Amino acid sequence: MSTAFLGPRGTFSEDAAVSYAGEDGDLMPFASIPALTAAVETGLADQAVLPIENSIEGSISTTLDLLIHETPLKIKAELVVPVRLFLITTPEATLADIRTVKSHPNPLGQSRKFLERCLPKAEQVAALSTAAAVDEVVKTGDASIAAIGTQRSARLFGGKILAHDIQDARSNVTRFVVLAKEDSAPTGDDKTSLGFTLQRDTPGSLHKALTPFALSTVQMTKLESRPTKVDLGEYVFLVDFLGHRTDPTITKALDELAGIAAVLKVFGSYPRFPLETLRDLTDGPAFPPLS
Repeated sequence: MSTAFLGPRGTFSEDAAVSYAGEDGDLMPFASIPALTAAVETGLADQAVLPIENSIEGSISTTLDLLIHETPLKIKAELVVPVRLFLITTPEATLADIRTVKSHPNPLGQSRKFLERCLPKAEQVAALSTAAAVDEVVKTGDASIAAIGTQRSARLFGGKILAHDIQDARSNVTRFVVLAKEDSAPTGDDKTSLGFTLQRDTPGSLHKALTPFALSTVQMTKLESRPTKVDLGEYVFLVDFLGHRTDPTITKALDELAGIAAVLKVFGSYPRFPLETLRDLTDGPAFPPLS
């Protein structure tokens, strides 16, 4: 199957696509998140890997808005990728040579402690992506410039990893979802994601909407809201919970919610990502519990 991901190559999104589709998978980079859903909807790709949430920065609003307002695609899988950051230089560079550090603004901010302690005098310059920064450093051959990027980007562009795991928080992870025209069949260890709006903004209306899940002892794992983009003060409530939409208890709760909500959209049911496996994906300390 062909898998679309947010390019360019050498980014965390490619790491996620490789983690899901394999090193030999048919991977297709695209320049924006909306382009990923368009690729699947038009048959350019069979599925797309999109970032949806970071443990430090929060939800990816572009992905959420696509799910709410635009795409009919369904979530068929989720995966969580540790954010490991590397200081990458030309092959001959040393720490003493570095005068400038380039990367996307987020990795620069997420490596603040390392930069303050090890490169306090280096100028920090923003780049369009971590991969673009690494590519530029290697192509220029300037030992005074370093980039912050992924291990894959260093291997892809021929850079040298001068320091590894320079991110401030070892528990920094990004959650991705895989979108396709159909969601996943039940596995026995699943999650479901949905969005709904309320018929009337009255006291207790959200409590009433969530009561069917509580009475069915369904475990919610996430609850947040996004503006409807229609009227100020009106929101779409987004819920993740354990279980598959075809499970009898989930089906009953969804039927009851459909009678309460003004609009209900189920984004899909998919296998739950085993967060405990994150401990095997890093050379650093074990991750704290994330759920």
